[in-house]
Amino acid sequence: MTILCIATYFKGDAFLRECRSQGCTVLLLTTDALAGAEWPREAIDEIHAIPRDASDAQIRRRADEVARRHRIDRIVALDDFDVETAAMLREHLRVPGMGRTTASRFRDKLAMRMQARTLGVPVPEFSPVFNDQEVREWAARVTPPWMLKPRSSAAALGIKKISDRDALLRALDAAGDGRAESLLEQFVPGDVYHVDSIVWAGSVVFAVAFKYGRPPMEIAHEGGIFITRRLPDDSEEGRAVIEMNRRLQEGLGLRRGVSHTEFIRAHGSGGSGGSIGFVFLETSARVGGAFIVDTIEAATGINLWREWAKVEIAGEHGEYSVPSHRDDYAGIVLTLARQETPDMSAYADPEIATTIRKDHHAGLIVCSPEPERVEALIADYTQRFYRDFFATAPAPERPSE
Repeated sequence: MTILCIATYFKGDAFLRECRSQGCTVLLLTTDALAGAEWPREAIDEIHAIPRDASDAQIRRRADEVARRHRIDRIVALDDFDVETAAMLREHLRVPGMGRTTASRFRDKLAMRMQARTLGVPVPEFSPVFNDQEVREWAARVTPPWMLKPRSSAAALGIKKISDRDALLRALDAAGDGRAESLLEQFVPGDVYHVDSIVWAGSVVFAVAFKYGRPPMEIAHEGGIFITRRLPDDSEEGRAVIEMNRRLQEGLGLRRGVSHTEFIRAHGSGGSGGSIGFVFLETSARVGGAFIVDTIEAATGINLWREWAKVEIAGEHGEYSVPSHRDDYAGIVLTLARQETPDMSAYADPEIATTIRKDHHAGLIVCSPEPERVEALIADYTQRFYRDFFATAPAPERPSE
């Protein structure tokens, strides 16, 4: 089998290595700037480069050149920004897998909200911004603050918080010809959760629920320490988001792959006699970033990159089953650091599963059979990280390569 992997950001080593271990021919399509990056060369047969700003027509021509010499059986996007490109190439080369209509539900925030609402999954109040009258009526009905979000961006990139109608009109005017690529949504303050899944034959076959410390958008725009930790599956919160995620994934049309999906629980919801108050925030057909894959692996032994490769290789006619795994608890504490190479030697608890080694970052993943121990370690490390390492920087306009 020959797999064409698209990665315009540097990630996916475990996916590439698993494909090679399964006997596949592995082709990588990446950007000119990343062609010389430290990819696992032993797992890749050929690397093909395109300009970062290449048009769809240029990308198709490059893929055509590759296809003359290789019969391509699978096309896989390793990053969120490549999902639509992979869908376009599948349709162009008639390769099995997700096409552009389905891909849009995992990239376009407007499309995914509209589909979620059709499925009966709660979503925040939202509106497209195509029509002036529709926007005015929505703004008169929905209490601010509002969020103006790029429809096809990832994480917190490009999101603007809008306080009133005048600020909204200014923001829409400033968007110019790109206005239609935005989504207007009511700001819902609350706790943010994520569910990371493996989907096989249209069904969720593995899912774990996590809760962030502070919402990722706050961390990106205001600074702070990134935290997420696994929830017990049988907790009220865990059960709620796992079930909502199941309904979403089975209704959005992903037949096989992995997904990272986020939900928010509004402040003041839940409690005795009240609704649990979860709403769907966004989803994606990829693994989670910020070392979430490593945190899941610490808790379960399941590496979502490797399992994703197995699922893709099995395809529409093969077989796949989730390997036996642990059911422990894990969490991550991660911060930008003042030091280029932070000294983590003072952190030596036996529950530390991974010490993250990255320039100007300090991070630890902890694991325990007891969720209370994970919570205690996260609380302790958060206070110490602020004292020992914490730094902040402006939110980037786009993710780094």
